[in-house]
Amino acid sequence: MKICVTAKGSTLDSPVDPRFGRCAYFIIVEPETLDFTAIENPHAEAMGGAGIQSGQLISEKGATVLLTGNVGPNAYQTLEAGGIAVITGVSGSVESAVRAFSRGELTPNNGATVSSHHGMKSGE
Repeated sequence: MKICVTAKGSTLDSPVDPRFGRCAYFIIVEPETLDFTAIENPHAEAMGGAGIQSGQLISEKGATVLLTGNVGPNAYQTLEAGGIAVITGVSGSVESAVRAFSRGELTPNNGATVSSHHGMKSGE
């Protein structure tokens, strides 16, 4: 299993980024070993479609679970179609989020948590 965590930096100590499509990094983690790969988000500054493109990217990387703060409706549909369980409301460090998931403390969502284009608004 691979877990993708949205992050503000490129390490396991980095804080979880509350945005999905426009996060700074995607950290792909093997929860059993905590081996990880940091991927700078190429869609963070996209004019539109960042959530959809980001969903496709993490699906291509083999993630089956996403841990993030929020996710919009288009991204949620893309993730769901890719068979990725979406867990929102996640905060703290990447490592603490992965450990909480491994302990069964986090449960998947049944839909988007913010409106379309939410991450494009200033200050978010």
